[in-house]
Amino acid sequence: MSTKRLLVIVGPTGSGKTDLSIRLALHYGAPILSTDSRQFYRGMPIGTAQPDPEQLQTIEHHFIASHDITEELSCGQYAEQALACLERLFGDHDWVVAVGGSGLYVKALCEGMDDLPQADPALRDELGRRLATEGIDALAEELRRLDPPYYEVVDRKNPARVVRALEVCLQTGRPYSELRTGSRQTRPFEIIKIGIDLPREELYDRINRRVDRMLADGLESEARRLYPYRALNALQTVGYREFFDCFEGRTSYDEAVELIKRNSRRYAKRQLTWFRRDPEIRWFGPTEDAAMIEYVDARTR
Repeated sequence: MSTKRLLVIVGPTGSGKTDLSIRLALHYGAPILSTDSRQFYRGMPIGTAQPDPEQLQTIEHHFIASHDITEELSCGQYAEQALACLERLFGDHDWVVAVGGSGLYVKALCEGMDDLPQADPALRDELGRRLATEGIDALAEELRRLDPPYYEVVDRKNPARVVRALEVCLQTGRPYSELRTGSRQTRPFEIIKIGIDLPREELYDRINRRVDRMLADGLESEARRLYPYRALNALQTVGYREFFDCFEGRTSYDEAVELIKRNSRRYAKRQLTWFRRDPEIRWFGPTEDAAMIEYVDARTR
């Protein structure tokens, strides 16, 4: 029986992961599995930069618009469902391409989840009350004091991520980042990781231009349609949060657009910080397909 291989593509937002995944999936005759924690949700195609209809028709995709926005998909749930999906896909394919920029979900898929304590209901309720009264920035500041390394990489505007990390810190008396270094689980397939990197100014320019394209494609209208669901975790996402503030009169349209660009750039920086800690990732420019294929093929000989 031939070896089954998962080709994992990672990198910051706006770096060209989706286009690259299509090209490499065509080369290896592989379906694509998303590891983007927001592309899972239906009704958010513009703000989450889901593959366009032509790309979805070109290559078989999984975990794209597969879940309702009311259905929160944790890292552990995703890993369980994605591994079951991979078992089916490897029945017909020797290769599967996984692509996305959500570091925790990539880690869950490739290595499994750390053995973290179950949530304490009383503490969870207390943090929920603090979130409502003090705001996310106050909780993020406390996380900074308790766990500076995780503070540097977490999406500090994502309540679910901040609250969970703070909860573990307070519950165990140890930094969340220390408890996320458990033993790696084995997988019944080979994993090859490649990352997209490019000069900072070029990346930031790509991000700014992508936001402009999203706006032209109707990002504001999409955000207005999703506004009634703004409290859901799926909507705690760059591109929507800024427009929600605009709709509520806290910022102007122009300010919202600039904040989307700024926050997207900051998110890209955190993604790179996260992925650069993984020594298994081999880095390439976004169009160095020949070099990538040469590297991947050499790994499989």
